[in-house]
Amino acid sequence: MAATPINGLGGRKRRDDLWTYFQYNPSERKTECIVLGDDGKCGHKLGRKNTTNLKRHLKAHHADIFSKIPLTRTPIQKPGCPNNDRTQTSIETAFAAGSKYKSNSVEQSVKEQALALWIGRTAFKSNEPDEPTSSEDESIETSDPEDTEVAVREHQRFGAIDTSRTPCVVHTLQLVVNMIQKDTSVNRLLSKVRGLVKLFRKSSVATERLLQLCQLTLVKDCPTRWSSTYQMISRLLQIKDLVVQVADGMSWDHLLSSEWHKLSTLRDLLVPFAEHTQLLQSDTQSLSLVVPALLDLQGHLSEFPQAQGSSFKDLASLAIKMKANLDKRFSCFLDHTDSKFSPLAAAACFLDPTVAPEALLENDDEQIEALVRRAEDYIAQLVPQVVREEEAEDDEPEEGEESKEEQPHNKRPRFRFLSKPSRPSKSTLSKPCVKEEIKKFKEQLSQPTNQETALEFWDAQGDYVYLSLKPIALDLLAMPASQAFAERVFSITGDLSRGRRNRARVILERSAFLKLNRAQ
Repeated sequence: MAATPINGLGGRKRRDDLWTYFQYNPSERKTECIVLGDDGKCGHKLGRKNTTNLKRHLKAHHADIFSKIPLTRTPIQKPGCPNNDRTQTSIETAFAAGSKYKSNSVEQSVKEQALALWIGRTAFKSNEPDEPTSSEDESIETSDPEDTEVAVREHQRFGAIDTSRTPCVVHTLQLVVNMIQKDTSVNRLLSKVRGLVKLFRKSSVATERLLQLCQLTLVKDCPTRWSSTYQMISRLLQIKDLVVQVADGMSWDHLLSSEWHKLSTLRDLLVPFAEHTQLLQSDTQSLSLVVPALLDLQGHLSEFPQAQGSSFKDLASLAIKMKANLDKRFSCFLDHTDSKFSPLAAAACFLDPTVAPEALLENDDEQIEALVRRAEDYIAQLVPQVVREEEAEDDEPEEGEESKEEQPHNKRPRFRFLSKPSRPSKSTLSKPCVKEEIKKFKEQLSQPTNQETALEFWDAQGDYVYLSLKPIALDLLAMPASQAFAERVFSITGDLSRGRRNRARVILERSAFLKLNRAQ
């Protein structure tokens, strides 16, 4: 029964080349194959009028007819390309092409000004001079005396801090985790897991059965999402029995018992990496947690071959390779002999009373002891230059008093007896050396503290208990553990700030504000 298309209505056009071999029965809502063979008419019935099902039937039972039918009724052509013979655009051509929007329009000008204003308000100022100066005094000169005083204080406080770049801990950690994708045996197992997950996610029947049984579905991994492989494996093992039950009902192949056991061992290998990634990527975690996390991962990878090496030699070998790669990538934090070593993370860990005893002070390893010494030296260097000069003057013998008495008359104070009581003596303002404060801090760490966080501990200390150490501790502990949270600021408005979608103006600020301050 041939159906004629009605003009003016939407939908696909009728494939006459296919419907020559089929006939639709509206009462049964089924399509019957009318291909004539040696035994007469085929007579196979299909549900409704899906063109794809018609093709599948011809391909399976009438291959000679299927080979004569084109893939599509008309060749696929891109708009504006009638012959479809254009070659793919190269990267050089794409960069050389003109902009997709009018760069001289008023709207574009207002948009760029709003975007520049937003970035200028939120970004850090640059302290690098345009031209090299001959002395430190010239680099901090300003027209305003108050600005000059502020610049001098900032230079005294932050001038000794090393400004060398250090890698983002979480990003570098993912490079170590991605080594599992390069292992042949593990990659073969993950390919079977992805195939099983793909079957479930493409089948609405299997997904519905899983939801009825456990209210959960399988998770697919993503190359750009952190810990996605671990999440895929963890969810599959969490509902393993139900997955096997549904797969048997759908007549699908699933993993063998040995493969399930190996997958469980692989999950145990990835668990600490996923936990530390989740912890360090937060903007509420301090830089002091970096060294303990890396030391914990080192211990995990060292113990894994002995614990699981008898069962799976390939996973034990993979753990050894991952440990070597971890040591190489994070040598700037853990190896004090490395040329790119930075004691910043170790110093932050040392000043955190919640992790310093367990990670550094109670560890007898020679490398950790050397790390502690480098951290103490680095903290001593962070003390402002003025304070260090005063400490050096306090250590000198008291010969200056005699020289003061022999000063010329014009250099003596006019009101000697009036100003003398107001000047506090050195004995009343005794300034302990930063080394003594570090020693006192280590002795205090041997006793339990009531504060739960490092900032609470330092806030509870008086300003004169750790005169030099407290400001440094607050500065180091305020540093974030990773750069991940900073990238989220740009990803929130990433689509809005692109060239062809950059029409945000003030909306750019408002969208970022609403996103970051949404109700929890």
